[in-house]
Amino acid sequence: MKVPDEVLKIADDIKYMRIRGAGKIARAAAQALKIAAEKYSGPSDVESFKKYMGKVADILISTRPTAVSLPNAVLYVMFSLEKTSGNVSELKKAVVEAAEEFIRESLMALEKISEYGARRIKDDAVVLTHCHSTASVSVIVKAYKMGKIKRVYSTETRPFYQGRITTRQLLENGVPVIQIPDSAVRLIMHEVDQVVIGADTIASNGAVINKIGTSQIALAAHEARVRVFVAAETYKFSPMTVFGELVSIEFRDPTEIVPREWINDHPNVEVLNPAFDVTPPEYIDALITEIGVIPPQAAILVLMERMGWALEKIKLGRLDKIKLEDLIEE
Repeated sequence: MKVPDEVLKIADDIKYMRIRGAGKIARAAAQALKIAAEKYSGPSDVESFKKYMGKVADILISTRPTAVSLPNAVLYVMFSLEKTSGNVSELKKAVVEAAEEFIRESLMALEKISEYGARRIKDDAVVLTHCHSTASVSVIVKAYKMGKIKRVYSTETRPFYQGRITTRQLLENGVPVIQIPDSAVRLIMHEVDQVVIGADTIASNGAVINKIGTSQIALAAHEARVRVFVAAETYKFSPMTVFGELVSIEFRDPTEIVPREWINDHPNVEVLNPAFDVTPPEYIDALITEIGVIPPQAAILVLMERMGWALEKIKLGRLDKIKLEDLIEE
């Protein structure tokens, strides 16, 4: 059964960063699974439908290796198949409802995060943020509307300049914002009261995997005794890390950093383009989630409480070596 073009376009948009931000990626993946189920027109037997949905799920998961929100969203929707018995029509309905539920809860989580996070912003604060995170933007905008924020410094976040998206969204909400290059963070940090950033993945030990440059910002903040808050939905917590899995750091095409001609002219120079880095939990003051503000060390408790449905399945083996259709069939 051919995968619908709309689904392949979503996968392509995620892979080539036309869809950015861990939350948006997760919601896009759930939407893709919903579309795939609705447009299925293959054999009417249950096994064929499950294999088709497993194929779609694997395509989506393969697009980005680091942001755990993507596989978590896919697993959330796909496990609805396991809990549902009946014919293909009933399985389709289960997938569609699970996808809609994930998207709805994801958006509701942002509202709670903005409320909890805004309360942690001090009055007349100067805030620094990095990259583009819908969760961190929601906290900053909410705090500004409460009269707490004086101005925001937003990094450009090279090479894709996601920080410019953040700047635009803050300006649209009336927030005074100053755009700075990533390399200016340490210079500016002495003016900053609090750092508010997002996360692509949170490990079981509380370490935060986020856009490259985040760890340097956290280090500069630690040196300057500036508090660092990470705004993230609980579906960004990685259940795989409970069992010792390391988060794979994505390295992207060097031509995002330098032109192909420059690489050809300097064949003895290797160009690295890591998309993410890891910030140790000791450099993070608190994680702002939809269930409340918690210390990084409580990440394991969140995983046990919120991701128990996934932990049992991941015990079957490494997620990157098991096909989704195999998980469903067992």
